[in-house]
Amino acid sequence: MSDNNEGQLREWLAQVRRGVLGRRAFIEAATRLGLAAPLAAGLLGTAGAQATDAFVYRPTRRGGGGVLRILSWQAPTILNQHFSSGSKDVLASRFFYEPLAAYDIDGSLRPVLITEVPTLDNGGVARDGRSLTCKLKPGVRWHDGEPFTADDVVFTTEFLSHPETAAFTLGSVQGTTARKLDSHTVRFEFAAPRPAWTDLFVLQVLPKKHFAAFIGSKSREAPGNLKPVGTGPYRLTDFRPGDLVRAEANPAYHLPNRPHFDAVEIKGGGDSLSAARAVLQTGDYDVAWLITAEDELLKRLETGSRGRLHFAPGGDTEYLMLNHADPWTEVDGERSSPASRHPFLLDPAVRQALAHLIDREGIQRFVMGRNGIPTANFLNNPAAFNSRRKSLPFDPARANALLDGAGWARGAGGLRAKGNQRLKMVFHTSTSSPRQKVQALIKSSAQAAGIEMELKSTSPAVYFSGDHGNPDTNGRFVADLQMHTITRGGTDPGRFLELFCSWQVTAKANKWLLRNLTRWRNDEYDRLFKAAESELDAVKRAAMLVRLNDIVCDDLAIQPLFVRPKLTALLNGIHAPISGWGVETGRIQDWYRVG
Repeated sequence: MSDNNEGQLREWLAQVRRGVLGRRAFIEAATRLGLAAPLAAGLLGTAGAQATDAFVYRPTRRGGGGVLRILSWQAPTILNQHFSSGSKDVLASRFFYEPLAAYDIDGSLRPVLITEVPTLDNGGVARDGRSLTCKLKPGVRWHDGEPFTADDVVFTTEFLSHPETAAFTLGSVQGTTARKLDSHTVRFEFAAPRPAWTDLFVLQVLPKKHFAAFIGSKSREAPGNLKPVGTGPYRLTDFRPGDLVRAEANPAYHLPNRPHFDAVEIKGGGDSLSAARAVLQTGDYDVAWLITAEDELLKRLETGSRGRLHFAPGGDTEYLMLNHADPWTEVDGERSSPASRHPFLLDPAVRQALAHLIDREGIQRFVMGRNGIPTANFLNNPAAFNSRRKSLPFDPARANALLDGAGWARGAGGLRAKGNQRLKMVFHTSTSSPRQKVQALIKSSAQAAGIEMELKSTSPAVYFSGDHGNPDTNGRFVADLQMHTITRGGTDPGRFLELFCSWQVTAKANKWLLRNLTRWRNDEYDRLFKAAESELDAVKRAAMLVRLNDIVCDDLAIQPLFVRPKLTALLNGIHAPISGWGVETGRIQDWYRVG
């Protein structure tokens, strides 16, 4: 963005604060400068203008909608979002546990357990960026009848902050102290100015009564991980991990005329294509979550179907990870130990060769279609955060030349080695037809360059689980290469980029639940991330975040592949406000059926 455009944007924000410029006019003008609508809406929050939502909830009474049947081919295995890296578990846990706020379709925050989203204008956001104050919604009760109060919000922050709790969401609460001002007022205080506070508000709040005895090392023993007692629109009736979740409407839910459905059910199993077929073709289910099937097949199912595909644009990125630790040598009983170094993936020539062997355009053309937009960058959208860097072109000849020059000589069968080290890689991902086809395309290119590649796939229920005892989870990363999508969880990418910070390196000591799966470390990256955390100038901070993207991508520590919209199959008559910036069930209380 040019200096002139930056100045114009700041002036328009000032006009919004003074009431001279309306919200819609601001968004329209900002998009003409290249800002995406979600970012423009997010900036309006700091100006004190409340966002509106085009989605209208129609039901006039609670219940009456029958059973909402959701097919989740990646079955939930735990009902506490804080102990899972898989969105399948957040999808289900959102029935029961609620956040302070959730994302609208346009990417702005909407109150859930608070009366209004904090802003500078309403006094909720301190001008020095060091604190936030919010009022909790009165009259909210947990499923056991106990009142929801500030004590629960304060406790949740303390619970997640405890290092031995080993919460996957630890990064969202680090450096944060929650203080109870009265029974329904909480102030969050930050160790340093914190412009990216929205990720804190979209965390699901836990009941102090049911988790207080399990803070720290006993966190995984809490019954609430599998038998949630929340404030949400539904109450658990049955949970079979890896198979089924059933829940009934909460008769004391705090929003009028909600929920519409008398019960909800998530059934696990099958694959993405069969899930889409069960909605679009047979109508056996109302919703099929996370459709990842090949676009050519989906187009056939859409023709004359009983439902529709819903694309929710956002910033979720599918990427290839290179393991910087050695997955095949144990260090103190741990493979892929951060104390080890990968035997050949730290060689710049090998990383560059791999980059030249990825045909992103072919992946979109033959596999992903509308469900995957090729990208050279890990950070994608809103527009202000999009880097101009380009990926290395698909060029197998260049890959061969790089490996030749680095001394990786071809031997028997044309496979390369240097000394006693063969250029052999195990490439791991979750089981799904598109991912296996992407694996096959990359393997084919690699073989032509003399790289031996073994493909491995694991059931999503295992691959994305928080089972730290299973070596096939993505957190353990016992392979050379690994591939999956990382969901953003909001328009602000600050916490998203923490995935590559040194203090987030996953290891046995933290039960493999931290976020830096590659074990990559970079001092410049760490320093810049910490500086961006406290930069209150939105434009300067955006430039810093783009630079963070460029550091990790230029180092070829990862290979971004494509941006994925959230793709859901909905039976005709199902109305659901699904945002591309949060979990699909982020506003499950507003889902309803017509007809």
